Amino acid sequence: MPAAPPRPRPAGAVRTSSALPRRPSGYRRAPLGGPYRKRLVLGRILLVVALGLATVKLVVIQTVQAGDLRAASADQATTPINLPAARGAILDRDGNTLAFSIDSRQLVTSPRTIARTHGADTPRYIAAMTTVVAAATGADPADIAERLNRDTGYVKLGDPVEPAVADRVREQFVEIAEERRELRQYPAGTTGASVIGAASWSIDDKKVTGKEGLEVAEDNVLAGSDGLRVVDTAEGSNAVIPGSTRFERAAVQGSDLQLTLDSDAQYTVQRLLEEKVAESGAKPNSSAVVLDAKTGQILAMANGQAYDPARFTTATNEQRSNPAVQSPFEPGSVNKVVTMAAALEFGVAKPDDVLTVPGSIKVADRTVNDAWNHGTEHYTLTGVLAKSSNVGTLMTAQAVGEERWLDMLTRFGVGAKTGVELPSESRGQVPARETWSGSTFGNLPIGQGLTMTTLQMAGIYQAVANDGVRVPPRIVQATIGPDGVRTPSPAPEPVRVVSPETARQLRTMLTAVTQDAQGQRGTGYQAAVPGYQVAGKTGTAQQVDPDCKCYTSASHNITFAGMLPAEQPRYVVAIMLDAPAAGTSAAPLFHDIASYLAQRDRLPVSTEEPPVQTLVAP
Repeated sequence: MPAAPPRPRPAGAVRTSSALPRRPSGYRRAPLGGPYRKRLVLGRILLVVALGLATVKLVVIQTVQAGDLRAASADQATTPINLPAARGAILDRDGNTLAFSIDSRQLVTSPRTIARTHGADTPRYIAAMTTVVAAATGADPADIAERLNRDTGYVKLGDPVEPAVADRVREQFVEIAEERRELRQYPAGTTGASVIGAASWSIDDKKVTGKEGLEVAEDNVLAGSDGLRVVDTAEGSNAVIPGSTRFERAAVQGSDLQLTLDSDAQYTVQRLLEEKVAESGAKPNSSAVVLDAKTGQILAMANGQAYDPARFTTATNEQRSNPAVQSPFEPGSVNKVVTMAAALEFGVAKPDDVLTVPGSIKVADRTVNDAWNHGTEHYTLTGVLAKSSNVGTLMTAQAVGEERWLDMLTRFGVGAKTGVELPSESRGQVPARETWSGSTFGNLPIGQGLTMTTLQMAGIYQAVANDGVRVPPRIVQATIGPDGVRTPSPAPEPVRVVSPETARQLRTMLTAVTQDAQGQRGTGYQAAVPGYQVAGKTGTAQQVDPDCKCYTSASHNITFAGMLPAEQPRYVVAIMLDAPAAGTSAAPLFHDIASYLAQRDRLPVSTEEPPVQTLVAP
C-alpha cells in the first residue's frame, strides 16, 4: 500500500519537534566562578564541620557523659527521704528517766494563702482558726491571732503538739500544715539540769541536737544514726509512687545513757544548797558534790541556781553553766590537808607532835597571820589542822620542802582535769614551779594562789577516804544500746596518793576538825552528825577584787570537804559557797547533807564515841 502523503500544515502554524533545539554554532557555557563558586565551597565546608561536631558530641554523650547523665536523670525521677533516728534517753543509776524524746508535730500555715483564699471572709476565718489552734497548743490566743494576720508566707502556730492533735486541727483547716518534730522531755524538771543539760530541735539538722551538759558532750551516743530511703516520685510533686523504693537504710536508734547520779540525792542536795544560797546571800556560782568514797562515782552535783532544761534558751549563761566543774576558785584551808598528807607520808611529823606556833610568820617579804590574834601557842599537828592555823601549816610545809609539797599536790590531782564526761571542765590553776617567787610558798599551802573546782576538791578527800587511792570521778555509768545490751563505762585508772596508814591517820586528824568536847573545839564542829564520826575540813579564802586585782576582805570563798562515816567512809561531800554574807560557814550545810544520806541509807551508827583529840597542848 502506497505511503500516505504528508498532511499539509495550516497557514501560520509553527513547526515543533521533541528534540531539544540545537545551540547556535559558536555558543559556550559561562564558567562557574566569582561569588557563586565561593558560596558553594563555603557551604560544603560548614556542612562538614557541623556533621563533625554532631558526631563528636554524640560520642561524648554516649561514652564520657553517659554515667553523669544517667545519674541526673535518676535524680529527676527519685527523691531521698531522711529517716530520723530516735534519740536515746538519760537515766539515773537506778534506771529512773531524766530525759527522753517524744514524736510531735509543729503546726504551720501561710497567712497570705488564707487571705487570698477567703478574701472578705478572712477575719472570721482567722478568728475561728485562732480559737481552735490556741486550745490545741495551749498558746496565747492573742499571739496566734497576731501571727495569722501577718503579711508572710510562713508562720509557726504555738508549740509542737502530739500527732493526733495535729490531725484533728488539720481536718478542720486545710490551710494548716504540719512539720515533724522530736520533742525532748525532762520529767525531773530542774533536778540535775546543770549536769544533764538540754537538747532541742535543729531546723538545719532536722533532728534534736545537744546544746548543754551531757546532752551535748554525749551527743554522738544519744543521737544514733539517721536512715535513708530513696523512692520514685510523681512528676511535678513529692507524691511517692507506691512500691517504688530503690534503696533503704534503716535508722539506728540512739543509745541510752545511765548515769551515776542518784535522783533522790540530787534533788535533796540541790534543794539544800539553793536554800543555803538564798539564806546567806551567796552567788549562784556556789556548788556541792557528793561522791561514792570507794568508786569516785558522782552521786549528786548541784549548783546554786538551777534552770529548766525545757526552757534553756531563756536562761542566762550563768544559770546554764555547771560551776562544779567549770568555775575554779581559791579553796582556802581545805587545801591544808595536802600539807598534812606530805608531812605524814614523808615522815616529817606525826599527829601528836607539838609545834610552838607564834601569831605570825615571815615568808620572804610577806607576813602571814592566823585568822585570830594570839601569842605563842603550843598546838599539836592535829591541832594545827583542827584550828586551821596558817602559821602552823606554813611551818609544817617548810619542813616538808617545796618540791615534795608540790609532788603531793600533783598526786592529789590539783591542776589537772579529772576527765569527767561533762563538757568544758576546768583544770584549775597551779603556778608553774619556775614562776614561784619567795612568797609563793607562803600562799599555796594555805589554799591561796591556786585554784580548783568543787569536783577536784571532792577528789582530794575521796583519796583520803579510800585509803590513799584516788579514783578519778565519773558520771556516766554505762550505755544501753538499741538492742538493750548494757555496756559499763571503762573504769578510770586509780592513783596511789598516800599509804593506807597515812590516809587512816589523816581521817583521824580530820575528825578533830568537827569535835567539840572538853574545850577542844575544831573549826568545823557544826558539821558533826550525832551518832557518827565525821571527818572534814573548813576553808575560807579571800576573793580577788577585779578592780585592783588584789585580795579583798569584803568577799570570800567558803568551803567544806569531808566524809561520813570517818571509820569506813561511804560518802565524800564537798561544798563551795561563793561570797556569802560575813560569818557564814559551810559546815552546817555539810551536816544537813550528811544527815540526809545517813538516814536515807540507814548507815549503822558508830559503836564507839569518837576519841577526844588534843589540839592545844598544856
